[in-house]
Amino acid sequence: MKAYGYTAANAAPTLVEHDLPEPEGRDLLIAIEAIAVNPVDTKVIAGIQGELEQPKIVGWDACGTVIAAGRDCELFKVGDKVFYAGDISRDGCYASHQLVDERIVGFAPRKLSAPEAAAMPLTSITAWEALFSRMKIYPNLDKGKTLLIIGGAGGVGSIAIQLAKQVAELTVVATASRESSAAWCRELGADYVIDHHDLSEEYGRLNIADPDYILCLGDTDPYYDLVTDLIAPQGLICFVVTSQQNHNIDKLKTKSAGIVWEFMFTRPMHKTADITAQHQLLNRIGEMLDEGLIKTTLKQTLGPINADTLIQAHQQLRDGHTLGKIALAAIE
Repeated sequence: MKAYGYTAANAAPTLVEHDLPEPEGRDLLIAIEAIAVNPVDTKVIAGIQGELEQPKIVGWDACGTVIAAGRDCELFKVGDKVFYAGDISRDGCYASHQLVDERIVGFAPRKLSAPEAAAMPLTSITAWEALFSRMKIYPNLDKGKTLLIIGGAGGVGSIAIQLAKQVAELTVVATASRESSAAWCRELGADYVIDHHDLSEEYGRLNIADPDYILCLGDTDPYYDLVTDLIAPQGLICFVVTSQQNHNIDKLKTKSAGIVWEFMFTRPMHKTADITAQHQLLNRIGEMLDEGLIKTTLKQTLGPINADTLIQAHQQLRDGHTLGKIALAAIE
């Protein structure tokens, strides 16, 4: 098999080749047909200390075909088309093949291309878990409540808007700073789009109730005071980016408001009792895509996985102005 890995934080991707692994237990061996890139990829690479003897393979968004299965597998068979994010504690998908626990894999949507499907798993899991597992939004009970999404045009924001509207029927306010990103948020179903640079003032001008839920997809530190001021009494704030500073949680006491975290790798990393929930939610996402209830957030495909396309994709991620997702086709 072929893969691209990184030996140092500032190193270019290196092509590596080795024998195909044998799946054991509940692992599937998947032949990768397309991948998508995410900010976590560049963060993991940046965190490499010193120089590694064996290149680190990153990447956690892929679509492909099962070519072998461990003896304990019961959810999939050889030949099944699948999509998944994977486990950050294992090798990633910048490769021709990958081993993945079947309990965090879903059946790929039938009506989408491999790049369109590969764009969806990590962001869909993050958005679904943030809304329904962490903030515990109940689609019928909480219909009509207000959700503020900071970073509506990015990968997670793009699917969170759709899920909040199609599944939970919430009133969605999304932030976007450019006209193209604002238009994208509206296309996905956002009821209101405001500029994140003047968040409090912009939200106030809407003349709507304070948000019952806030999904902060930007850096936690610059938004902490803003969102804790904005959140409605008894509301919930969900952060996804590690804080670099200490913050005062007491300011939420009089509101009886709360903070939760979403890290989509929690279930596979810790082998939680409900790990199969990721299989189930990916299947639901695939069904919704096939039914046209939501749409892929893929915005561009750069070509096959190689050093040049990976460098280009990572630069776009670092620039921080991408709409939706960036995909790459299989290694040639």
